[in-house]
Amino acid sequence: MPVDETPATAEQPSVHRQILRLAVPAFLALVAEPLFLLADSAIVGHLGTDELAGLGVASAALLTAANVYIFLAYGTTALVARQLGAGHESQAVGAGIDGVWLSLGLGAITAVVVAIFAGPICDLFGASAAAADEASVYLRISAFGIPGMLAVLAATGVLRGFQDTRTPLVAATVGFTCNLLLNLLLVYGAGLGIAGSALGTVLAQTGMAAGLLVVVLRRAHRLGTPLRPHPARVLAAALFGIPLLVRTLALRAAVLASTWVAAELGDVPLAAHQVAMTIFGFLAFALDALAIAAQALTGKALGARDIEGTRAMTRLMLWWGWWMGVALGVGVAALHTVLPVLFTGDQQVRDALAAALLVLAIGQPISGLVFVLDGVLIGAGDGRALALLQVLVLVAYLPLLWLVHANAAALRADGATHALVLLWWTFTGFMALRLVALGMRARSDRWLVTGA
Repeated sequence: MPVDETPATAEQPSVHRQILRLAVPAFLALVAEPLFLLADSAIVGHLGTDELAGLGVASAALLTAANVYIFLAYGTTALVARQLGAGHESQAVGAGIDGVWLSLGLGAITAVVVAIFAGPICDLFGASAAAADEASVYLRISAFGIPGMLAVLAATGVLRGFQDTRTPLVAATVGFTCNLLLNLLLVYGAGLGIAGSALGTVLAQTGMAAGLLVVVLRRAHRLGTPLRPHPARVLAAALFGIPLLVRTLALRAAVLASTWVAAELGDVPLAAHQVAMTIFGFLAFALDALAIAAQALTGKALGARDIEGTRAMTRLMLWWGWWMGVALGVGVAALHTVLPVLFTGDQQVRDALAAALLVLAIGQPISGLVFVLDGVLIGAGDGRALALLQVLVLVAYLPLLWLVHANAAALRADGATHALVLLWWTFTGFMALRLVALGMRARSDRWLVTGA
């Protein structure tokens, strides 16, 4: 059992209901998010192995360019929830508006950089020339969707801080549906290939951003909160997010390093790794539903100076994280030979992917605990500790990954399946290291800072 006990108080059913009210819509919304990439992978995968491998490289780069700014959602959620818990509703939405302005500025700058340097960025992964060409096409077009992606993060963070996870669910559902239809129309109907897939995703993400921003602006208008940017407050929001940015960069560095090693193992392992990592992202977002609930509830409880309630919710959510991880792992193991068929017709890629999925399934309970602990500490505003711990974990992980890279030639000789399985066992070790680091921090009292 991953926790000492499940809280047995009269308020436990109420806590269960709060978690469910936040986590269920968040779960469905977060499941919809990686479906953007799952849909792209399924559609592009049937164009050929080069296209699928190229999508793997471009997706890793694009997600890095956008998700290093995940603090726009996580940090905003924590700030808004604390102000809400302290009874400062207008200040709460004001903090959210600052985050929106910050997202638009960062998104515009990042889009320009990624579009200009798409080719060199893709070449860094060491994939074959054909795969790199496909990757650069996808990445250059997808760069135009980055401002929308970041605006979605900021607006979603505002709504989560106000304990509203239903509106992001509606936006994600509509966005995924449009993404799927646009991809089918542009890739096959218009014959644009991988470029059509990128364009469809850009249009869907931009539409999602517009819808969510309308909801946030209406709330601000209702509370009489000014909409104009305040440079000092926007700068303060950026500074608050720096530790979470460092944490996210360390996480993305681990994923990128893993993709780099996969590329060294060959196009077949790289293509299979891309799909396995996309499925991992799908499961991670599903587990992150509990982390979203943890962020919102922890921030609000600490804002209201309720330390005992914070501890009780943490224990309960860890229990949920463990069993959700077990359930997801069982599901992936049961489907490990079925899922590869959906993504590629290449039998070698299917075999390697099926084996990697078994390793992924075994690691899901660990992931469940990691994501909950991460959410609790983010909700508490414990960004500096999270940044330091994640950097230390990355430093411990890279030597293990280097051993796989150093033996790439021998692993290629043993076959794509063997090589990819070893890589995924190494990545599972990375998640175990995260669990140890976050668990030690959560057992202390230093993150339990109360007040707005």
